[in-house]
Amino acid sequence: MKPKNILADLLLTFMKIGLFTFGGGYAMIAMIEDHCVEKKKWITHDEMMNITVIAESTPGPIAINCATFTGYRQAGLIGALVATLGMIVPSFSIIYLISMFLDNFLEIAVIAHAFKGIKIAVGLLILDAAITMIRKMHKKVLPRTIMACSAAVMLLINIFAWNFSSISLMLVAAAVSLSIFLVQKNSKAKGEQKK
Repeated sequence: MKPKNILADLLLTFMKIGLFTFGGGYAMIAMIEDHCVEKKKWITHDEMMNITVIAESTPGPIAINCATFTGYRQAGLIGALVATLGMIVPSFSIIYLISMFLDNFLEIAVIAHAFKGIKIAVGLLILDAAITMIRKMHKKVLPRTIMACSAAVMLLINIFAWNFSSISLMLVAAAVSLSIFLVQKNSKAKGEQKK
């Protein structure tokens, strides 16, 4: 594919994702996965998982970070800029138009009712993205154990309304995983020295 074509393709793909996905970054993950991994094959599923983790732990919305990474992988810095613009422009335009013409947008009965349905759809999109990522996760004990423990802790945090941020939970999960990796690496090195 010629560079010109890939830039147009990046722009149109991410504009479509940005225009037709409600609910923010988590709801967009399923659509990004469908377009960038399944259809276009711009990135692999493992890269998508890594992008999601990195995008969650870096500043900025997760969907924009995913778009930036994918654009960079395909066409360098200009690709990152084009993909990011594609993701931002539709949302910005819609919000700008709404703010210009409708002072009390959500007070309009039809729109308020439509948004009630959209909330349910967004929840399902997020659930679909989570299930897809879990199914494609490596079938190893450590990642699945960390995932199950994190899910249980998040559930308890929500049920009991504890003041514990998701960022802290991610840092704890990363520290546990890194500690286990270092212990395994250390024991492997000692085993090789004994030989």
